[in-house]
Amino acid sequence: MLRTRIIPCLQLLDESLVKTVKFGNPGYVGDPINTVRIFNELEVDELCFLDIRATSQNRQPNFKILTEIANECFMPLSYGGGITNADTAKKILSIGFEKIVINTAAFNNFKLVTEIANYSGNQSVVGSIDVKKNIFGNYQVYTNDGATKQTKDPIHWAQELENLGAGELLVTSMDRDGTWKGYDLEILKRITSAVNIPVIANGGA
Repeated sequence: MLRTRIIPCLQLLDESLVKTVKFGNPGYVGDPINTVRIFNELEVDELCFLDIRATSQNRQPNFKILTEIANECFMPLSYGGGITNADTAKKILSIGFEKIVINTAAFNNFKLVTEIANYSGNQSVVGSIDVKKNIFGNYQVYTNDGATKQTKDPIHWAQELENLGAGELLVTSMDRDGTWKGYDLEILKRITSAVNIPVIANGGA
C-alpha cells in the first residue's frame, strides 16, 4: 500500500492563484511562484496546478507561467486545464511537469487518456472526476469547470478511466470545495473500493 501523500491542489486563474467555494466565487490567494517557494520549504510530496477556466474559455494552458513554476519547483508537478490533445500534454511534460490531469477532455476523446499513457506511462496520467450530489442524494459527474452534468455514474467512470490507462484519480467533491468541512468520505470509499490505482482526495480539506 502506498503511503499517504500530501498534495496541495492549487487553482490558477490567469497568472494568479485563487480559491473557489463550491466551484464558484474565486478569490485571490497569492502569486504562484511565491507559493511554490513556500511549498518547497514545507517539503510537500507533490504540487497540482489546475487552470480552472482554461477549458470553459476554450484556451490553451499558460505555458509561460507553467515554465516559471517548473523552473522554481523542487517536487513532482501535475497540471490540468485546457488540455485537448496529446501534443499539448507532451509540451507540458517537456516543460518539466510529471503528470497530466485530464477531466473534460477525457469525455470528449476517450482515446486521449490512452494516447498520453502510451507516450509517457500510466503514472503520468491523472483522471480527474468532479462529483456533486443531486437533490436525491445521488452522485453525479460534472465537467467543464462544473458547468456540464454528465450521465455517467462516477464509480463506472472511475473504472473506465483506469481501463483507459489513467495511473491515478483525482476525485473532487464540488459540494465540499472550499468549505473546510472535510472530505466526502462516502464517495471516496466507493471509488477506492472499485479501482486498483491511487485516489487523490480533493475538496473540503
